[in-house]
Amino acid sequence: MKVLIIGAHGKVGHLLIGELQSHNIDFVAGLRSEEQIKAYQANNIPTQYIDLTGSLDDIHDSIIASGADVLVFTAGAGGAGYDLTMEIDLDGAIKTMMVAEAAGIKRYIMVSAMYSEDRSKWEASGIRPYYIAKHYADEHLRGTDLDYTILHPGLLTDEESVGKIKLSKDGGSVPRIDVAKTIVQAIETPSTIKKEYEFASGDEPIANVIK
Repeated sequence: MKVLIIGAHGKVGHLLIGELQSHNIDFVAGLRSEEQIKAYQANNIPTQYIDLTGSLDDIHDSIIASGADVLVFTAGAGGAGYDLTMEIDLDGAIKTMMVAEAAGIKRYIMVSAMYSEDRSKWEASGIRPYYIAKHYADEHLRGTDLDYTILHPGLLTDEESVGKIKLSKDGGSVPRIDVAKTIVQAIETPSTIKKEYEFASGDEPIANVIK
């Protein structure tokens, strides 16, 4: 198994590196700039250039060059505006799915968001374009032949790990480090294929919930 972290420079992606290392899972950090690549390589982290705003052919070449057989999509425009959100969180995500299907890379983990399926929550969130992008990226993924798992965490925080979560459709927050731990649990648990999990911090160990 080799995991390509698409969006490894983001907060969740960066934390995921440490979690994969602790589980002795082979991985490569997908990064979008030479500066990021140099910084990660200086810390002996394997890297792969991938630009989600690039052409489908270029993204194909980047994913194939990574040698990965598992894709984790945790990239995002990070509130950089409507256009870039659509280009990265929606179109960029779908392009990676298209490449995965064409290349026979079956396993795909999507980091989505709680309420991505609940339009009534989008307007008040202040980040409606983000939810639109996530909603339709998730919808596209469900229609693929990929062995996907879609994770819908609640409000992300930078708090220390609790290591415990709960399934929830009613809000709640979760430390980013526990999202990273949840991703690893999904990767290591084949029974999560074709399943979705909306979750926040709770009282149950992650392994008891993501199964």
